[in-house]
Amino acid sequence: MTSGSGDDTARLWRNARLASFSPALPGIGVIEDAAIAVRDGLIAYAGPESELPAALGKTETIDCEGRWITPGLIDCHTHLVHAGTRANEFEMRLQGASYEEIARAGGGIVSSVRALRAASEDDLVAETLPRLDALIGEGVTTVEIKSGYGLDRDNEMKALRAARRLGELRDVTVRTTFLGAHALPPEMNGDKAGYIEKVVADMLPAVAAAGLADAVDGFCEGIAFSPAEIARVFDAARRLGLPVKLHADQLSNLAGAALAASYGALSADHLEYTDADGARAMAQAGTVAVILPGAYYFIRETKKPPVALFREHGVRMAVATDNNPGTSPLTSLLLTMNMAATLFGMTVEECLAGTTREAARALGLLDEIGTLEAGKRADFALWDIGQPAELVYRMGFKPLHRRVYRGR
Repeated sequence: MTSGSGDDTARLWRNARLASFSPALPGIGVIEDAAIAVRDGLIAYAGPESELPAALGKTETIDCEGRWITPGLIDCHTHLVHAGTRANEFEMRLQGASYEEIARAGGGIVSSVRALRAASEDDLVAETLPRLDALIGEGVTTVEIKSGYGLDRDNEMKALRAARRLGELRDVTVRTTFLGAHALPPEMNGDKAGYIEKVVADMLPAVAAAGLADAVDGFCEGIAFSPAEIARVFDAARRLGLPVKLHADQLSNLAGAALAASYGALSADHLEYTDADGARAMAQAGTVAVILPGAYYFIRETKKPPVALFREHGVRMAVATDNNPGTSPLTSLLLTMNMAATLFGMTVEECLAGTTREAARALGLLDEIGTLEAGKRADFALWDIGQPAELVYRMGFKPLHRRVYRGR
């Protein structure tokens, strides 16, 4: 099924219960005995059925039989396009191998780079589709996909083209992010400054000229790139008019959250080591904290992101799978919400908002998606549940009744 601008058919979805996430309503924005009217792929009305304008009721009608409707789910941080797996490394870690031992054996991100470079664009599309389909099967209507396993101009662009094609092959919105500053490729022989120069002067301009990226990301960490090196990338992104986001404070506190905020970043992601100064800066800048429990769980981390600190300072929080072959081979956004709740103490409301309204905010798309309000795209999901908390509470549950994308 291919995506497009939407369905020009008018439809009315009635006899529903809405978790609208409208900022005008408390909590998750519950509306009982509700209806959603759709025109030209957009929501024309979302509210009590008793207040539905008469003109909107004269159309094809679908009886929701009392089901809950939420906005379509949004996975706002993934590395979905990659080649091969690193299951062998997982097995080695279980047998006691260290990160260094795995790297010496040819593992780590170098193995993912090698695999992606060897794959064709068609190979990448074919291998990624099952991962995307797993997300779609849980009500996801928008997904962000990063590059970062090519680490040279041609292969980064190949990965981004593959990501764009996924949005043509499925009814899903794909947002692409250029993550050239993800790791140092082996051919650079430790020359980080030289590689950042390639990112800034060669890779990023080519990606931007081809229209392949909606945003620019980087990995600010001791094992990756310094704040000064990331700042060079962000300066280049700013000159090209591209918004930024950042892998920040995952393994140490290099003040990555504050750096992201200083550039007005859409989001800062991971954030296990973020301090009060970082949280305060993010709140002031409106930078969303993207919480990634999959990586925390998979690599058996012990330092939790400071959720209470984010609440205290009013930082908006999103939740995402971080799907990637090395540290989070996770393709269930529903399980991700359960992890965020059980591992980090996030509330049901925070988890659900984090995969709808706040995830949309983290992608710069809140004016288009993320809530059930008139004027937004008609992306929503109908659920076979008794209450919204079940979407966070259950594990291995398949509650999706129907997924609607742009009115279809």
